[in-house]
Amino acid sequence: MSLNQESMGSDCREGISPVIRRRFSCRTYSEKGIEEEKKKLLRDYINENKEGPFGNRIFFYFVDKNKYGEPLGSVITCGVIKGARYFISGTLKKTERAEEDFGYAMEKNILFATGLGLGTCWLGGTFSRSRFADLTGLAEGDFIPAVTPVGYPAGKRTLLDRAIAFSASSRKRKPRDKIFFFGDISRPLSENSAGAYSGALECVRLAPSASNRQPWRVIKETGAPVFHFFLRRMPLYGSLVPGVDLQRLDMGIAMCHFELSAEESGLCGKWILDFQPPQRAGGAEYVISWTGERQEVQEL
Repeated sequence: MSLNQESMGSDCREGISPVIRRRFSCRTYSEKGIEEEKKKLLRDYINENKEGPFGNRIFFYFVDKNKYGEPLGSVITCGVIKGARYFISGTLKKTERAEEDFGYAMEKNILFATGLGLGTCWLGGTFSRSRFADLTGLAEGDFIPAVTPVGYPAGKRTLLDRAIAFSASSRKRKPRDKIFFFGDISRPLSENSAGAYSGALECVRLAPSASNRQPWRVIKETGAPVFHFFLRRMPLYGSLVPGVDLQRLDMGIAMCHFELSAEESGLCGKWILDFQPPQRAGGAEYVISWTGERQEVQEL
């Protein structure tokens, strides 16, 4: 099922870019239940959303805590989330690039839910993995990188919710000239040089990330619609949660935003592993490249 207006139902009259702009980290939820029609749309979507660009197989689960005998509350989210009844969890094998694929696919789920008028919040560390493993089952060799609550935002946020958002500067983002580059890491990519891809890059800039660290760096090739994605690591974040690389999840989220918004603009392309990416990336780790099918940019 594609992520589009038809699949998101009558509540969504937008393209993907406005949905990306509207998404926020919702930590306080209303008691209002999700309508059966929306639950079916969401279940159908996550059941078909099974693979990321690197080919890892993912299984997502729609969890209703009441049906599993779990009381309403915040026990399984370490007190961070209040009032949530529904969650989306996911499992996959612990293989190479598993986190990138999970981040990419889970962000699709989150944007789909946002298009339905629902709130979500990425949880990479502040939830009980053992309880979610009990609720959904966990095969040998699988792990749960992250979960998200899903439901209607409450009218009033808790004090803890506001404090977390403030400490992470949740709505602030790095300026474009600090994360997008032209040819190498020393030359910022102007909007004119980005050309038709400027909107897709802006959607990358708006992507959520662990503690809002925004670890992605993107270098555009000169003379071609090719974009190399790099990970600029922040100290400790690779091992902050045992067994899960949170910043690789972030890279998958950025890839999701870029691909969906590029497609929305009619910019066809594909992900490739370019084994000769720019060497002048300032020590950042190479992840993947996007290559467009035609030249769409104005070089300046």
